[in-house]
Amino acid sequence: MLIHPQIDPVALQLGPIAIHWYGLTYLAAFALFMFLGRQRLRHAPYAGLQGPGAWSFRDVEDILFMGVMGVVLGGRLGYCLFYKPAYYLSHPLEVFYVWQGGMSFHGGMLGVIVAMVWFARSRNKPFWQVADFVAPCVPTGLAAGRVGNFINGELWGRLADPSLPWGMVFRGAGDLPRHPSQVYQFLLEGVLLFVLLWLYARRAPKQGQVAAAFLFGYGVMRFIAEFFREPDAHLGLLSLGMSMGQWLCVPMVLAGAVLWAWAGKRKTLK
Repeated sequence: MLIHPQIDPVALQLGPIAIHWYGLTYLAAFALFMFLGRQRLRHAPYAGLQGPGAWSFRDVEDILFMGVMGVVLGGRLGYCLFYKPAYYLSHPLEVFYVWQGGMSFHGGMLGVIVAMVWFARSRNKPFWQVADFVAPCVPTGLAAGRVGNFINGELWGRLADPSLPWGMVFRGAGDLPRHPSQVYQFLLEGVLLFVLLWLYARRAPKQGQVAAAFLFGYGVMRFIAEFFREPDAHLGLLSLGMSMGQWLCVPMVLAGAVLWAWAGKRKTLK
């Protein structure tokens, strides 16, 4: 059995300015996206596009900016609507109290989709071409976020068998060992999903299939991880003994499978 190290969430204090580890993980996520985006420009079909449809590093910068806006706005609104709709309907101004915490991946994903639609229309690029470019660059950012969750000692797992060697006691979660579900999610939806998507994207499948693989892959891996993650206290387990996170993954998996099959019938992007 392990004890969570209880790392100070403030990485650096410069007078009145506190730099938090969680903020640094966001910066790491953005930097990784920029690095991977530059690599994606060298992959098919993007490296072979010429003329008005060509991609440049400026496109990577712009889509990152739009994506960050989508993550923040969509993540916050998604949390309010998916996890605490009654509370925020009664306290609408607190939707803007982002410093109190509360972000939803699924809401952030919807925000990123809106950002990609905006980018595609403003740059006159096919939406699925944009989505395929972005998808393999996302999991490393998710991995960075899970590192931040672990450092903060939040979003811990369900109770574990006391004999589990890596069972961990978290501050504020009682004296019994729990699954370090942040680590599970780091490995599944972060590292493993990145490796699989990156390798798959290098094969230059048909337009839309990389994005579809992300939807399906993330949905499956998050669904599995949720079996080890403590459900939100105010929600608990819902129908069929599934958490809210699992229920939100069901449409992702279905949409990913349908999109992959549909995209397979289209011509490969040149």
